[in-house]
Amino acid sequence: MEIGDLKAKILALLKEDEEFRYAVAGLLGLDEILRRLSIHDEKFNEVLRRLDVHEERFNEILHRLDVHDEKFNEVLRRLDVHEERFNEVLRRLDMHEAELVKLREDFNRMLAVIERMDLRLSRVERTLEKLAIDIEDEAKSIVRHRLAEVGINVDLTSLTLPDLELNIYGASNNICVVGEVAVRANVRLINELLNKVEKLKRDYPWMIRDRLIPVLYVALPMADLVSEAKNKGIWLLKATEEFYRPSNLTREN
Repeated sequence: MEIGDLKAKILALLKEDEEFRYAVAGLLGLDEILRRLSIHDEKFNEVLRRLDVHEERFNEILHRLDVHDEKFNEVLRRLDVHEERFNEVLRRLDMHEAELVKLREDFNRMLAVIERMDLRLSRVERTLEKLAIDIEDEAKSIVRHRLAEVGINVDLTSLTLPDLELNIYGASNNICVVGEVAVRANVRLINELLNKVEKLKRDYPWMIRDRLIPVLYVALPMADLVSEAKNKGIWLLKATEEFYRPSNLTREN
């Protein structure tokens, strides 16, 4: 066999026959190198496999990060919406605060008006109290004078009991005068007086006499009061006028 053919045969065996290749490598001292290269190939393949696994995991992480990015962007979008709403709330609160300030100012003005009204009402109340006292004193004086004109002399005062009050009361011998005083009144004043008379008779009989003179002293009596006073026989008068005088109220013999 020629040298050229032998070389070609050897090269073919090296390419095609692994065992022959290792045998030649062993003869050449390369078998250990090839073995270790084979081990390195296995390790490299393991590295590649693990890299593939890591790449899959990394891709999963990237995917999850994309999902988180979407969720985070949604959170940011909703935060923007909430911020807009919050700004709207703040704007409306500013408006309400301005309205509250105005309401507070209006309320303070109302309080000032009420305080002035209270002062005026206090003055009116004091005036009415004084007027009531004055008209009661006037009533006692006028009634006492008119009674004296018909020969009835009796001291008149106010009567205050635990459950009953009369503006006019006086008793002398067998005569008892009971009455009420008002600036303006209607028929209800007669009912009040008659109820008080009945209570006196029932609960305080020692304060009643055989002859009872009921009287109403009213500066401005309503028409129904005048009419009912005539029907009930109740003396109704004021300083300048007698609206009704009972026929039995005459000079005593």
